[in-house]
Amino acid sequence: MKYIVVLADGMGDYPIPQLDNKTPLEYATTPTMDALAGQAELGMVRTVPPGMVPGSDVANLSVLGYDPLKSYSGRSPLEALSVGVQMQDTDVIFRANLVTLTEDEPYSEKTILDHSSGEISTEDANILMDAVRQAFQSDTLQFYTGTSYRHILVWQKGQVVDLEPPHDHLGCVIGDYLPKCDLLREMMEKSFSILNNHPLNLQRAARGLNKANSLWFWGAGTKPSLEPFRAKTGLKGIMISAVDLLKGIAVGADMTVAQVENATGGLHTNYEGKAQAAIDGLLKDGKDFAYVHVEAPDEMGHQGSMENKVLSIEYIDKRVLAPIVAAMQESETDFRLLLLPDHPTPITLRTHTTDPVPYLLYDSSKALGSASRFSEKTATQSGLMMPNGQTLMRRFLESERSIDNE
Repeated sequence: MKYIVVLADGMGDYPIPQLDNKTPLEYATTPTMDALAGQAELGMVRTVPPGMVPGSDVANLSVLGYDPLKSYSGRSPLEALSVGVQMQDTDVIFRANLVTLTEDEPYSEKTILDHSSGEISTEDANILMDAVRQAFQSDTLQFYTGTSYRHILVWQKGQVVDLEPPHDHLGCVIGDYLPKCDLLREMMEKSFSILNNHPLNLQRAARGLNKANSLWFWGAGTKPSLEPFRAKTGLKGIMISAVDLLKGIAVGADMTVAQVENATGGLHTNYEGKAQAAIDGLLKDGKDFAYVHVEAPDEMGHQGSMENKVLSIEYIDKRVLAPIVAAMQESETDFRLLLLPDHPTPITLRTHTTDPVPYLLYDSSKALGSASRFSEKTATQSGLMMPNGQTLMRRFLESERSIDNE
């Protein structure tokens, strides 16, 4: 038996009047999902424990079978693992976004326009991060380039402080959301003067692209410690994702990390490449478990783009799910497939919520249900509610070694 998780980040949503009062998932054309639903178990699962922030960090740990209440030490340390940062127990790690702010006002009166700087390429971002390093790097402060707009600051013997995610405040004046920590706030403010008129940003503006004109720190945490996934489940796992967070979780869990060319985390990522990486891992490289993470629905939710969120779900159905299912069927290999979001990112809110999410659990060797399609509505109507992701993962793995009851 092979095991496949397709994690459609932020896919859950609320009914939208412009979509005939359907959610994006319910409205999208998803023939592969619907065919699977005809033989699958549908239900709802709570991926975010009460009192925890509904982020992809907490939720994906939960879906992978780890108890976030015990294993979570912050988002940024997980991302740091993916770029090879060697952390000490006394280090504090921060996400350092490159964001787009308005230009004319004093810093605290600026408005945040884009948390991703137009989904800036990693190549462009690294040029700007070199300027950041030249200005701020020291014995106690180290900056590391990540992927696209997502980068890392390590502060030796630093402070874990409450910080605001930039994607939660798009279109807002930033003053109320700036760090209370003087050092972090001063670096953010100074970064604007360094980056706004950087030659690369002037070129981007001339091409009609958003400038990446300020740092934004958030997601503070300390060195993580995860039990290896194979020791926990008995399965050899591979992670397929464009984002450093998921790659970092995989590194921490001692899973193989696939490198997929042109996987960006945006709407126009390499969907087919991700599907092929899962197929190759399972059918050629001896892996038992593939986790395919697609960021696009979440990014479209943060942007408030209803049409593109629907499109991202259709892309996942046609360009990720369909080829994986076809390859597994053609190989005559028994497989189980779990499809779900990690959390909702509703179009109307443009941020994450703690609502439970729908899941689809398919087994090629037996029928588990007979729903007409996969959606929040049909999953709710099943009456099944998993209390947490750990419970769902145990149910998914079924006959394999039970994951521990952390």
